[in-house]
Amino acid sequence: MTALAFHGKKVLVLGWAKSGRAAANRLVQLGAKVTVANRDAIKEDDDVLALKKAGVTFIENDGPDALVANTDYVVKNPGIFYNHPLVEKAESLGVPVLTEVAVALSTFTGRLIVVTGSNGKTTTTSLLGLMLQHDAKQGKVVIAGNIGTPVCDVVGDMTEADTLVLELSTFQLVGIPEIAPDIAVITNVFANHLDFHHNRTNYLAAKERVAIHQRADQTLILNGNGKDTAAIAQVTKAQVLTFNPEDQSAYAHETAGDLILNGQDLMPFDQVKLVGRPNLENALAATAAATVAGCDFEAMRAVLKTFAGVKHRLEFLFKDNGVIYYNDSKATDIEATQAALSAFKEPTILLAGGLDRGDDLNRLVPDLGNVTQVIAFGQTKDKVVEMAKQANLPVTVVENVEEAAPLAVKMAQPGDVVLLSPAAASWDQYPNFEIRGDKYVAALKKALGKKD
Repeated sequence: MTALAFHGKKVLVLGWAKSGRAAANRLVQLGAKVTVANRDAIKEDDDVLALKKAGVTFIENDGPDALVANTDYVVKNPGIFYNHPLVEKAESLGVPVLTEVAVALSTFTGRLIVVTGSNGKTTTTSLLGLMLQHDAKQGKVVIAGNIGTPVCDVVGDMTEADTLVLELSTFQLVGIPEIAPDIAVITNVFANHLDFHHNRTNYLAAKERVAIHQRADQTLILNGNGKDTAAIAQVTKAQVLTFNPEDQSAYAHETAGDLILNGQDLMPFDQVKLVGRPNLENALAATAAATVAGCDFEAMRAVLKTFAGVKHRLEFLFKDNGVIYYNDSKATDIEATQAALSAFKEPTILLAGGLDRGDDLNRLVPDLGNVTQVIAFGQTKDKVVEMAKQANLPVTVVENVEEAAPLAVKMAQPGDVVLLSPAAASWDQYPNFEIRGDKYVAALKKALGKKD
């Protein structure tokens, strides 16, 4: 990426949480003069006290006046919008606005693999990283980024012989001036986060940032079913490969139930622990990247046969009295719920609802063929009810997932699937989809008399 030098520079870290903490620590290591601005007071834990001792200034103010004289860089929390007054002021003054990943990558010299996309990126990143870690000849492989570990926390002791596998969101990508991964994967592109990006064009452009600076000796892996695949392929100099279950000419595809990589048979998909069409695509994306990275097929098989999935992402929970329970709280858009529903042929009780962002939930009607009951909750409950009526399905309205879970337990019959796949964000009732999913799981366990 573009060289960023922080030694001796004045850097304002905007926002705290994990990314702000990691960025501040790394910037101190790089010799920067750091000020942290946060809307509220920051608790003085050991880390904060150590940063203060190292010369970091903390201010309880994230307004435009927090910009110190001659600020060289602003490093903002990825979730802070670009219409934030301080960000707008920084940009008007020509001060670069970065995210924590840009700080981390400024010194990284090893092999860089990046996974992004609207859906499936966490599962794909996890599969890919674990495959490489399982192959002894790959050396040190670190998984970080949007998957939960700030990149600044891991790059300090990495060398040019090491591999960094990153999951990156568009929130992170827009704050990286230039990135050229050795291998980049875009799982898919749907119209997500338009409150942040304003329109689909901007959202797509953010995803394309992983590709536009790649070199001819690097690789870009795209979803062959994607409506934007051809357009994305035009913006890169990298070698473009595709994954597509139905396309026998794709680098990674399915033939007679087997996963095929670059013409070689890997394994039958029915031996993969993950279920459903979305996970077939995730497996193809991950194995395509792993193959390009020189990963051993045995390492890939070992991971695919044992990896049970990522929490809150079409996560198998347990089977009780013949009923199988899944947690797909991460399904914060219609496309994710469509993908989840496509994974099951069994009779399915669907739990759905959440923040109303203006989506037309009737788009889900054609995907409800195996659904027998719908339980609606949250801000979009009326839209979920209308969707169920359009599909001639019985529907019950409850307040939240804590009420939906025990009701689903009562409704379920042996052979059924109970699926939380909300098709909406969680922010109407919960701080994030993780807490929503945890509340659902806890309520299920209570209703079933299970202990943690």
